Amino acid sequence: MVPPTQTNTIDFDAAKLQRLGYTGKRQPKLRPVSLAELRRHLTLQLQTSLEVERIVSLFFSEVQRLVPLDALAYQHQSGDLRLEYGNRASHSAGYRLTHEGEYLGEIIFRRNQRFDEHELNQLESLLGSLLFPLRNALLYRAAIQSALRDPLTDTGNRVAMEQALQREVDLARRNLQPLSVLMLDIDHFKRINDQYGHATGDEVLKAVAATLKAKLRNVDMVFRFGGEEFLVLLSGTPREAAALVGERLRLGVLELQCLVQGTPLDLSISLGCATLLPAESVESLLRRADNALYVAKREGRNRLTMAG
Repeated sequence: MVPPTQTNTIDFDAAKLQRLGYTGKRQPKLRPVSLAELRRHLTLQLQTSLEVERIVSLFFSEVQRLVPLDALAYQHQSGDLRLEYGNRASHSAGYRLTHEGEYLGEIIFRRNQRFDEHELNQLESLLGSLLFPLRNALLYRAAIQSALRDPLTDTGNRVAMEQALQREVDLARRNLQPLSVLMLDIDHFKRINDQYGHATGDEVLKAVAATLKAKLRNVDMVFRFGGEEFLVLLSGTPREAAALVGERLRLGVLELQCLVQGTPLDLSISLGCATLLPAESVESLLRRADNALYVAKREGRNRLTMAG
């Protein structure tokens, strides 16, 4: 963070390092300002971005010009968003943020010294400058996410999948880390649609997607590849570990309790798994996973096949 006596810009690389827990030498003390001056400054500064991460980081940096802080945490549960800046501390003050009844998340200020009443009043006043920019950023984030989500299953769509695959393949190569994908298909899905109708088929798709997400780590990604096919992207996961994940997903779907007109519906999935080879393209990785899936279905379904 650059002292405001030199400039009013923020060193976001330093903020990112601080969020990750890398702390350097103690920063110079920021020039104090009045509450009214800081509110005017925040009103202008927070309107310069539509990224939630940048807005919250900027807010954390600037508030310290008036109220000393050791850390700030922000989360929005329905938006699956959690940000932390600074270091853990023993005292905290938390606020649930709303605007005209609309939930905007929760923010927690932390430091090692207890907050007094005057400081809490100042923080609450400054939060007023955060609400409108934060609301706009959340709306923008939701719109972007909506464009990359499959509306039925709430998984990533094909556009999101293509973007994530290329990004993760590039990262895996750069960092010399393993990367695996699982291509999976709901067994006899056409029979379900034909016998029980497409409404039941849609419920099956949603139930299977929810099971996949519940059985995976937060860093793993699920995409609807098309129809009843899904793709799971496993970053930092070698072949053997990916096989274990695939078996966990297969068993999870087998345990699903689906009733149609009081009759239990037996569900299973077939999976093909491929691990990125040196210098392999995204297209080749997907092709090998798809071929492995084809083998799993040909050999009787409800099984996992590893690509050669």
